[in-house]
Amino acid sequence: MIGIICALDIEAEGLKHQMDNPSIYNIAQITYSKGHINGGETVVAECGVGKVNASMCTQIMIDQFRPEWIINSGIAGALADNLTIGSMVIASDVVQHDMDTSALGDPLGTIWFNNDKQIYIAADTAIAAALKVACAMLENTEIFTGRIATGDSFIDDRLKRKKLYQRFNALACDMEGGAIGQVCYRNRIPFGILRSISDSMNENEASDYFKFKETAAQKSIDVITYLLSTSLARFVNDQ
Repeated sequence: MIGIICALDIEAEGLKHQMDNPSIYNIAQITYSKGHINGGETVVAECGVGKVNASMCTQIMIDQFRPEWIINSGIAGALADNLTIGSMVIASDVVQHDMDTSALGDPLGTIWFNNDKQIYIAADTAIAAALKVACAMLENTEIFTGRIATGDSFIDDRLKRKKLYQRFNALACDMEGGAIGQVCYRNRIPFGILRSISDSMNENEASDYFKFKETAAQKSIDVITYLLSTSLARFVNDQ
């Protein structure tokens, strides 16, 4: 089974509508839809915005549905100048840019576990490769692979975005991916992050996000649908 986690309804509903005879589970007021999309057993959830919501949704999905791997799909803001609205970003790894124990001598982004410290958490390379192949079916779309920075703030200030790019060498910023990656890492579940750019460095105000979010979200839906309809999902499971 493949787990798909989206933050927003516009990201999740497009996948749920393609699901055959879904079974619906409501856990902690999160709706999980389990069924088949293009023959592949899938569970889809809308987690809500932010790291706590994303973490809670991910752990419940792992505990209740035991997915073989998880994809976080949706929209994000650009941190690099060469990304435009509609560009696709596939995570090589994730970082939480608002984790700050620098007063204790740590680099920014350091996560303290009970038995470990991590800054960058790597996405699964086989999932990333499958997502890249699936993205290639989109017309007139640039595809990038790189770091995604996550934090509990909507970053609409160009200077703040440039600082995130310079500090973490990240291509895009979101509010869920790093948290989902952290939970998957601790549970030893392979994960991938797919982001469609909804607001670029030149168009990065909240009004731009609302203007372009539906178009960007549809691209991520199309990629996940294509992945599930081909042998790409089986390729990941065989790795």
